[in-house]
Amino acid sequence: MAAAAHLRELENKHSKLDKEIKSEMKSPQPDNILLTTLKKQKLLLKERIRATQEG
Repeated sequence: MAAAAHLRELENKHSKLDKEIKSEMKSPQPDNILLTTLKKQKLLLKERIRATQEG
């Protein structure tokens, strides 16, 4: 059960980062450094989600 809760937490963080990225991209002058940072964090979370799912 703890693994399922951890997976949900990672997925929630991933979703939040996705929303932040989309919001920043809609900005008239998006901050490219921020976007790069957010995208890297999102990718790392995706890798952690995959590792958690594989067990």
